[in-house]
Amino acid sequence: MSETTENPYLRDAVLTATPEQLQLMLYDGAIRYALQARDAIVEKDFSTSYEKLTRAQNIIAEMQAALNYEINRELCERVAAVYNFIYRTLINANVNRRVEDIDDAVKVLRIERETWQILVDKVNKTRQQESCGDEDSTLEPLVADGSLSVEG
Repeated sequence: MSETTENPYLRDAVLTATPEQLQLMLYDGAIRYALQARDAIVEKDFSTSYEKLTRAQNIIAEMQAALNYEINRELCERVAAVYNFIYRTLINANVNRRVEDIDDAVKVLRIERETWQILVDKVNKTRQQESCGDEDSTLEPLVADGSLSVEG
């Protein structure tokens, strides 16, 4: 049974989250698993570190696979390169059991998460302005057809 189905609160959070919130949850999960793997390597629990790093790698692989190149090819290529760096760094950490590699990956993941949080805040502000009828003509919609755009 997966962790999501075992934890009803997590299951409900995932089922009721917006796509933007789900992306934040993925970043949080990848960071959490990487840090747990880091702790396991320090404790020389290589079985646990392998499991946790594999989970973090799987999250990054899913995030990379979910990129929609039709919306903004150039941006997706840049994000894919970042995800590829994180993924390869986590693999190196897994193979070489190096906490420094995990630290590098987590540093980039935290930056990406922070950037995503800024976008989510901007989307929420735009939605709030639109629902109040207080549209700012200088802001272009950030979400169109259910897809997030970083323009605006």
